Amino acid sequence: MQHAAGLLAATLLAAGAQAGEVQVAVAANFTAPMQQIAAAFEQDTGNKAVLAFGATGKFYAQISNGAPFEILLAADDETPARLEKDKQTVPGSRFTYATGRLVLWSAKAGYVDSQGKVLQTGQFNHLAIANPKAAPYGAAAIETLTKLNLLARLQPRIVQGENISQAQQFVATGNAELGFVALSQVARDGKVTAGSGWIVPAAMHSPIRQDAVILVKGSANPAAESLMDYLKSDKAKGIIRAFGYEL
Repeated sequence: MQHAAGLLAATLLAAGAQAGEVQVAVAANFTAPMQQIAAAFEQDTGNKAVLAFGATGKFYAQISNGAPFEILLAADDETPARLEKDKQTVPGSRFTYATGRLVLWSAKAGYVDSQGKVLQTGQFNHLAIANPKAAPYGAAAIETLTKLNLLARLQPRIVQGENISQAQQFVATGNAELGFVALSQVARDGKVTAGSGWIVPAAMHSPIRQDAVILVKGSANPAAESLMDYLKSDKAKGIIRAFGYEL
């Protein structure tokens, strides 16, 4: 009996020794899907992804200043490319893990029509967007308003969140009647599940290609490579699609 217990303990210790941990900077729009992916990743591989969420632009500054992140899941493809140019990434590790969709959203049912014409009627005081200088979804919102010839007229009503999560919170709490957020924040299987929304046609703004890359601090961490492989798995892709992203 003691021998069996000893073997079990040795097996558990060996499994623990093999399990790793990886520090991951995750774009705010990808919060919910990445939480699910990280849980599945840990269950399937034994490795743990320690997640930090925020604006891609801020992560770039933090990584450039030595932040201990090992993987970046960006909200764009430009920031990982810049980090590559800065020689702060593992060569050949970058790939597009998702393409995001923008939605004009209100927490109130029936408030946003299926064509987004509420923007032209002007029956609102505040329009929330993410900071376009730090968050690609904010930049996409500005592009959309420009294409609709509404930017100058609506500029005084725009309230900026530090990232897309804060922009969504402005709308969810009623501090803004509507706002441009990530479809993944308010929808499942491509349909808005709460409130009302207009899914912005992809042609209204530049594609929101979201790239992942291993950073130099993760170059010697097997758990980092394991997570990147896991993001390409059918299970991870299923989660990503369920939150309204394209692959």
